[in-house]
Amino acid sequence: MKNLVIASLLSSLFFISCSSDDDTLVEDNLVEAPATYTFMRGDESTVSFSGQTTRILMAGELATAFNDFDNATEASLKAMFDHQTGDNDFSDADLNASDKNIRSKTAASYDYFATNTTESAQIKATFENYISSQVNEVFPNTMVAAAPGVAGQIADGTKTRYVSAKGLEYNQAFAKSLLGALMADQILNNYLSTAVLDEANNRENNDNGITEEDKPYTTMEHKWDEAYGYLYGTSANPENPNLTIGEDDKFLNEYVGRVNDDSDFSTIAAEIFDAFKLGRAAIVAKNYEVRDAQVQIIREKISEVIAIRGIYYLQAGKAKINDGNPEGAFHALSEAYGFVYSLRFTRNSESTTPLFSKTEVDALLDMLMNSADTGFWNITPETLDAVSEAIAAKFNFTVAQATSI
Repeated sequence: MKNLVIASLLSSLFFISCSSDDDTLVEDNLVEAPATYTFMRGDESTVSFSGQTTRILMAGELATAFNDFDNATEASLKAMFDHQTGDNDFSDADLNASDKNIRSKTAASYDYFATNTTESAQIKATFENYISSQVNEVFPNTMVAAAPGVAGQIADGTKTRYVSAKGLEYNQAFAKSLLGALMADQILNNYLSTAVLDEANNRENNDNGITEEDKPYTTMEHKWDEAYGYLYGTSANPENPNLTIGEDDKFLNEYVGRVNDDSDFSTIAAEIFDAFKLGRAAIVAKNYEVRDAQVQIIREKISEVIAIRGIYYLQAGKAKINDGNPEGAFHALSEAYGFVYSLRFTRNSESTTPLFSKTEVDALLDMLMNSADTGFWNITPETLDAVSEAIAAKFNFTVAQATSI
């Protein structure tokens, strides 16, 4: 996946402006795209992604609870991960009443895991192991100074971090890995999958304006919106989410915003949002060529976000080490570890294959955690450069570009 010149040209040719499902114009293959993510059927909005909002909120509470040393238990954290309807797992009563949970959608995309249930189970177990390790290794040592081979606390400027015996912050590894295994995987490899969008009679029903029972949207429209929701589901203004991009959650939304702040990638948030809008308008217009071109763009750009931010944190950790503050590197390296894990869920936009195989990702993670017996305590700048370069080699940007601000 080096670039998408053809897809981008298609996008520019097909991009105009529109306001609603009913008003969308189909003429000579032109698709009108809205100024905002607003789609109506009659006087009713056809956009719905409440399930995605719920899971983002659940994930946010769970990530915070990792450091709730006075109240959290292994059982309570695992219950938040695998919430059951009506259980009092969250501070929000609506989340407790929900029939949604995080676990069921983790590593659960159609394209990657429908026939790969063994790896899906392994990934779910990885997240559960982060929980177990946090409670059983870190919780007992919250007042112990961490050292090589000893879990505990470290000072990081004015903040206190809590790390494993190898220097890994389990809460950061959990959150940044979930960004890939839940949000990116569901967007890139599930809801935007042709197999999901065009499943059964979805295309025929969309062509004929047949909506889901008692709903204002077609199934295809709804699947696209669910992909949208995993990025913008907690936005202050979900119809125009780039007004606050980077501020609305601690997962994919945050890091699209952070990457967009880099002058080398200052259009990436707009490119992703524009592709979501135009693809949704193309579904309304029954123009599946334009729709699929936008899928390619979204896959490319979201995959770039994960890779860019992974390299950013690897190099931030390297800078701390070079400044003589190796313990100060642990926070950035823990975030990097999660982003490297998330590479498993990125997507080659021009094929059905992952950008990074499980074997490749495992090798990179092993370089980070096991290149020295004590993990981050003795990791070298050379190792961090090697991992950074291996990631950048898959993309059209350099390590230097990913590291700049």
